[in-house]
Amino acid sequence: MPAVSKGDGMRGLAVFISDIRNCKSKEAEIKRINKELANIRSKFKGDKALDGYSKKKYVCKLLFIFLLGHDIDFGHMEAVNLLSSNKYTEKQIGYLFISVLVNSNSELIRLINNAIKNDLSSRNPTFMCLALHCIANVGSREMAEAFASEIPRILVAGDTMDSVKQSAALCLLRLYKTSPDLVLMGEWTSRVVHLLNDQHMGVVTAAISLITCLSQKNPDEFKTCVSLAVSRLSRIVSSASTDLQDYTYYFVPAPWLSCKLLRLLQCYPPPEDGAVKGRLVECLETILNKAQEPPKSKKVQHSNAKNAILFEAISLIIHYDSEPNLLVRACNQLGQFLQHRETNLRYLALESMCTLASSEFSHEAVKTHIETVINALKTERDVSVRQRAADLLYAMCDRSNAKQIVAEMLSYLETADYSIREEMVLKVAILAEKYAVDYSWYVDTILNLIRIAGDYVSEEVWYRVIQIVINRDDVQGYAAKTVFEALQAPACHENMVKVGGYILGEFGNLIAGDPRSSPLVQFNLLHSKFHLCSVPTRALLLSAYIKFINLFPETKATIQEVLRCDSQIRNSDVELQQRAVEYLKLSSIASTDVLATVLEEMPPFPERESSILAKLKKKKGPGAVSVTELEDSKREGGELNGGGDRGQDTATMAASNASTPSPSADLLGIRSAAPIGAAPPSAGSLLVDVFSEAGPAAPSAAVNDDGFLRFVCKNNGVLFENQLLQIGIKSEYRQNLGRMYLFYGNKTSVQFASFTTTVSCPGELQSQLNVQTKPVEPLVEGGAQIQQVLNIECLTDFSDAPLLNIKFRYGGALQNLTLKLPVTINKFFQPTEMTSHDFFQRWKQLSQPQQEAQKIFKANNSMDTEVLKAKLLGLGTALLDNVDPNPENYVCAGVIQTKSQQVGCLLRLEPNAQAQMYRLTLRCSKDSVSRRLCELLAEQF
Repeated sequence: MPAVSKGDGMRGLAVFISDIRNCKSKEAEIKRINKELANIRSKFKGDKALDGYSKKKYVCKLLFIFLLGHDIDFGHMEAVNLLSSNKYTEKQIGYLFISVLVNSNSELIRLINNAIKNDLSSRNPTFMCLALHCIANVGSREMAEAFASEIPRILVAGDTMDSVKQSAALCLLRLYKTSPDLVLMGEWTSRVVHLLNDQHMGVVTAAISLITCLSQKNPDEFKTCVSLAVSRLSRIVSSASTDLQDYTYYFVPAPWLSCKLLRLLQCYPPPEDGAVKGRLVECLETILNKAQEPPKSKKVQHSNAKNAILFEAISLIIHYDSEPNLLVRACNQLGQFLQHRETNLRYLALESMCTLASSEFSHEAVKTHIETVINALKTERDVSVRQRAADLLYAMCDRSNAKQIVAEMLSYLETADYSIREEMVLKVAILAEKYAVDYSWYVDTILNLIRIAGDYVSEEVWYRVIQIVINRDDVQGYAAKTVFEALQAPACHENMVKVGGYILGEFGNLIAGDPRSSPLVQFNLLHSKFHLCSVPTRALLLSAYIKFINLFPETKATIQEVLRCDSQIRNSDVELQQRAVEYLKLSSIASTDVLATVLEEMPPFPERESSILAKLKKKKGPGAVSVTELEDSKREGGELNGGGDRGQDTATMAASNASTPSPSADLLGIRSAAPIGAAPPSAGSLLVDVFSEAGPAAPSAAVNDDGFLRFVCKNNGVLFENQLLQIGIKSEYRQNLGRMYLFYGNKTSVQFASFTTTVSCPGELQSQLNVQTKPVEPLVEGGAQIQQVLNIECLTDFSDAPLLNIKFRYGGALQNLTLKLPVTINKFFQPTEMTSHDFFQRWKQLSQPQQEAQKIFKANNSMDTEVLKAKLLGLGTALLDNVDPNPENYVCAGVIQTKSQQVGCLLRLEPNAQAQMYRLTLRCSKDSVSRRLCELLAEQF
């Protein structure tokens, strides 16, 4: 970098910054800033032309004011003018201002691009680096379009200086991450890969970051990099610290480059070439050997660099999973770290051993450290390390140590941190089920789990124990006896009451022979918990009571008295009231045979994947179980018992025919989001609480999605209309931002009062879509129309839609309406024009099976050419002419803009007019987008 001359000190800037720092209040600071802004504005608009130094000084002041949090709306042109200066300091300030303040939509972007082109072609390495840094910092699509083809040429040119090559590689990496569809390496691929052989280590370090990113997207095109990476890694590993003096960090040669090389190799399977593979194995052995050597320095930087390489090498060994000797050595090395005084090393060791435990070669070696891991679970101060210890115990568990590990995890649960208790409960439940040879042990474990951590036992856990008990005749009597004993505790968790009510209602007759657990004793025990429970649990207990009448006719009079009391048949909760009335009537009028048929014991559940596994699969983060483990669990769990997500809501059970169970009767509610008995009653289908003094509540609003699909390929129209209200919609989208105008029209002559609207994003949509709404007027006069504006930001790809809830009073009655807002992922398309060659080249690049979604379907509408074109254009993509060899086919291209990433999408629609059929194929760089777009579009044609 050129030296800064003495005159470049900018004394005026230093004085201004000093004045700002000396301000005693916020008002004084704003006053000083406004004075300075007025002075700068007058200087820029004055008749006297400013020299480069003055422009630089004032632009610097504007930049400083902006960094203080104030808006800057002028000075951009002066900054652009600084780019044409031949002085480094002036050009540097110009680029700095542009990188920070100029956005991609600026009208000045063309002038900026011209200045950048001039600097890139100047062959002045300092100016070229400044230009490349600016491109990378702004990283806009316009800059990618302008320079994506130029930067690779600079990168591989023989006369380009090393410092420029480094900047060019990192700049290209930035553009590829923001606009992958525009950065096509093509002819430059092999030359970029050969940068791994460059003599300058800085160039190699920068290039490998680019190659790693490109390899992750297009592994086949860059597979030649494997042999070059192994060769370079071998030279670094075998070198002494003095050989790479400029790139040695605390006696560790090129640690950053070594880590990047090892990470690059993790993008590929083990080398097929025997010589390359042998050389790589030798490198990995050398790294493991060096880890055993005494440290050359006591500085923490030395151990950090050394361990960074070691952990990347172990990650590569785990990735290959083909060298038993290396896997065992890696496990032993990690085992030494389990008792290291450094907390971070213990954490990383536990995390890596979790992965090693899934390998058939190293699983036994991992198990040898079980005592150390159990000790870590008990004694570690850091909660994150304790969580990793629990994860490792879960991963190393098998039939030989299951009882020990489950016992230790149960013991730890009593004092475990609240943040990890739910996940711990799931893992204990899975292990107990997966490795249960003795089902009495399984029942004891789950009941103990409910006792210790009842608040964290999700519905899936107690559903699952009931499913297994029902499917296993040999454990039903033991389960009934055990749960009866558990319910006798004075403080009993509600989940225990649920399990007890269900199991005793089904199998209480198996223990009724003992006077200590006679039918009446069982009933009194359950009913003693009734008043302490929530409404869903009370509903379940009422169902257990009616089951008792079938199992134990001698309890009929006692139970009918309970059902007949005012607290039941006049209960304020309509669900409990309905159950009490219906069960009382059923027990009174039905014959013994009819009652026995209606209340027959539940049949075994079909064999399906455990719902607990399904729940754990949904959990995010490093503590989540891997797909491989889940598949293993599914295979082994299926041998033990029938499982599944079918459950039993005992209310429905009471009225169901056990010999022909309906598949729609999700009896335990596993497929239902609402708890048992908690669903709001629909008008006309449930009993009304005639004793209630409260006025009529607003009916629950079912989601209306009738108009949703009509707006996939259009932005304007009527979303909803009934006799009272009309809702119109008008929307516009640009990149990842959208604005929607909703028009609410009162079709009556009567005023709408208390008019409120609420927009909500259900579930995961909250983190995928940001919707901001402006409030509406609470009164809508008859025949009037009001408007509401919604601002929408797409953070990442999504599949659900926001919900619009509207409430208002009309003639004293509360109206409640919920609609799906037509915000779909295709609204954020940016059309992309492509030639036939580029289209099919990109089509081949998106060749991984998960990237493609295809659907063949019958035409729902007329196959008119103009209508098809209009819908495809309304989708938001570019309709490409003369691209497909078959002129009857339609192809489109576009990029979905989200805040976090851009997703390139290609579409091919093949109509068959004779058969009145379509074949729709989508290929996107993200599989979830392919599937969602395919679902949406199949409904449009």
